[in-house]
Amino acid sequence: EPLFSGVAMTFGSLAVCKAFAGAVVFGVTDCLSGAPTFVASLARFDPCADNAGAAVESTNASTNACATVNAAVGFRSVFRSMRIARREANLDIALYVVATPIGNLSDITQRAIDTLKDVDVIAAEDTRVTRNLLSHYGIATRLIAVHEHNERNAAQGIVNLLQQGKSIALVTDAGTPAVSDPGAKVVMAVHAAGFRVIPIPGASALIAALSASGEGEYGFTFCGFLPAGAGDRTRALEALHDAPHALVFYESPHRILESVASMHAVFGDMRELVIAREVTKKFETILRLRLVDTVAWLQADDNNQRGEFVLILSKPSAGAASGAEMAETLELERTLAILCAELPLKQAVAIAVKLTGAKKNKVYEMALAIKGGDG
Repeated sequence: EPLFSGVAMTFGSLAVCKAFAGAVVFGVTDCLSGAPTFVASLARFDPCADNAGAAVESTNASTNACATVNAAVGFRSVFRSMRIARREANLDIALYVVATPIGNLSDITQRAIDTLKDVDVIAAEDTRVTRNLLSHYGIATRLIAVHEHNERNAAQGIVNLLQQGKSIALVTDAGTPAVSDPGAKVVMAVHAAGFRVIPIPGASALIAALSASGEGEYGFTFCGFLPAGAGDRTRALEALHDAPHALVFYESPHRILESVASMHAVFGDMRELVIAREVTKKFETILRLRLVDTVAWLQADDNNQRGEFVLILSKPSAGAASGAEMAETLELERTLAILCAELPLKQAVAIAVKLTGAKKNKVYEMALAIKGGDG
């Protein structure tokens, strides 16, 4: 009877202490064979240490009492499934690239949780951030740091652990690792060493923002973070000017204003920008503006510049393209008109081609039309 009461109370707190409850179950089963012992791993469940001690004392009760508990609770099938699950938890020796939530802690898959529990080591961008996530899900796996300042040495350390037969999970602070992230160097090193890399898919700020933008149907280019320097940033954007599809960028709060201003300078007024801020978090903002209006929106409220950003520049529209072509044509006509008024036709055409970069045949035909009109 004392054993029944003690174990019943212990199992009443099953939601709080599942791991301990599993150990107690094994202890009760062993009682049936007259050997009241607990699995050795019981000692590692620190949060349940007090309960563990009480349960160990209870195992001195009679074999008949153990049998009563087992029959009353009906755990034989549970014992079997737990043993099978433990055998299957032995992961392959590999690097597991595990996606974690980008803001809402509920946005994590069960497979990701199980992997983080079962690997030998978790390699994290910031161990303090990842420890909060692990604590939320009751995961006590060993953590090591992998970030942009130690990525080369850390990559070799991870390869060394794999060579020792360890399984490793790679995580970033938020979202999918190795995408615009120093974890990519770790993945490359593991491939080069001949070990498996296994993705555990999940949350991604890029895909979440793109799905809410309406720009994902006809392809996109993911550009990551723009260069910090103004000149380098402008040159990077100019190289993308003629891209026929949407462009996706990550940006941090301290550079958001400068980056959006550079986009406006390079792409003009009419292109649209989807600003996705703090995706999946409390102050999530997703809005679509013309580029000409974006700087004003950011400056209207300091809060608009806070948080992490995904910026999605719309693909060029047919109307915008024809408008740009019309502007270029008008500028060419104006230039040619001035040159033709002062120079012979052939010389005017040559200079206009150099000034505008337009095709010679087009310029020549336009010059003939201007000269003909003047005559």
